[in-house]
Amino acid sequence: MDYDIKDMTLADKGRLRIEWAVLSMPVLNKIKERFATEKPLQGLRLSACLHVTTETAALVTTLKAGGADVVLCASNPLSTQDDVAAALVADHEIPVYAIKGEDHKTYYSHILSALKHRPHLTMDDGADLVSSIHFIALERWDDLEPSVAEWGKGLPAEQRKSFLADVMGGTEETTTGVIRLRSMEKDGVLQFPVISVNDANTKHLFDNRYGTGQSTIDGIIRATNRLLAGSTFVVSGYGWCGRGVAARAKGHGAHVIVCEVDPLRALEAVMDGYRVMPIAEAAPLGDFFCTLTGDINVIRAEHFLQMKDGAMISNSGHFDVELDIPRLKENSVSHRRIREYVEEYTLKNGKRVYLLGEGRLINLAAAEGHPSSVMDMSFANQALSAEYMARNHGQMQKKVYPVPEEIDREIARLKLESLGVKIDTLTEEQRAYLASWHMGT
Repeated sequence: MDYDIKDMTLADKGRLRIEWAVLSMPVLNKIKERFATEKPLQGLRLSACLHVTTETAALVTTLKAGGADVVLCASNPLSTQDDVAAALVADHEIPVYAIKGEDHKTYYSHILSALKHRPHLTMDDGADLVSSIHFIALERWDDLEPSVAEWGKGLPAEQRKSFLADVMGGTEETTTGVIRLRSMEKDGVLQFPVISVNDANTKHLFDNRYGTGQSTIDGIIRATNRLLAGSTFVVSGYGWCGRGVAARAKGHGAHVIVCEVDPLRALEAVMDGYRVMPIAEAAPLGDFFCTLTGDINVIRAEHFLQMKDGAMISNSGHFDVELDIPRLKENSVSHRRIREYVEEYTLKNGKRVYLLGEGRLINLAAAEGHPSSVMDMSFANQALSAEYMARNHGQMQKKVYPVPEEIDREIARLKLESLGVKIDTLTEEQRAYLASWHMGT
């Protein structure tokens, strides 16, 4: 079995951590039991490009129980938990290509390993896998990392086409990836259907808000060991992830400022009790900054130069482009790593700005990512969406689809059941009333 991980001797530690996570994932456990009996993914090759964490381990072992031939690579260079990677290889014989802190070239060599699996199904977190498949098939060599492009060019033209033709469909985990996929669909280049797991209510309403909220604050505190109470915390982006971070920062006693470009979200932030202003006005005020927009260069050179001495800047969006780090470096006279996940940049004006987690996902770079109980729902969506795609891909177009409502509602029902929570059901009279247009007062 081929794989590329840091250290196989870490497997014992990873095994225990996976076991701990699985204890809080009852919905996925139920799905795994059914998958083991029904084998809905039997005979299918599945390449997953996800954060290699304990919760992801629970997902990929569920997929394997369902009959899939699974390989896993990292969707972010700093998010891999090396002990988990080792345990998946040692205990479950799942090929893993992921090393925490891997450089750019290694990251894409691992993407390439997942591509060489020639998947029938893809499972992405950020759409790097799907975009690479398309770039090879469409011969968009300039858009590919050189090593991946070199491999793609080495394939005969017919093989490149068949490489794409093998794929039935895929699933996508995160907002950033969905944005990329919808752009591909709009441009008419998306060549197979993809289910947007991020659009499921049991994903974004809980994972993005509660998971990102808690884990982002966790990462910032672990990285800095600084007190949030009484500080000014600037959140750029008030989507579901930004809402979660703002709420948790406020809960720690921080004074929260929200920066937004969408008037409706900005208005909601005002109604939620936060100060709202442009980043140019917030820059001199903030002690902590966190971007969660999915866009590029949200905090730029002019903002770094306005910040107070000692400002902490971080990102919890999928890619590290939200902070203009090249301009930060250009405007600095010195740089040093002062803590494991903290880099000190002394600006030309003499002020010091601290970059956390290299500008990558701070909740995974410096902490452990989302709690397993919330990833239980997200990865239940992944597993059931993969099953749905395997069964229905022939009737699906080359589009981005939402998670079917019946899957979303079933996951919510199972989660409530696992929590011991009961809810009401409609009476026949109530059903008839809601279905009728002629019943009034």
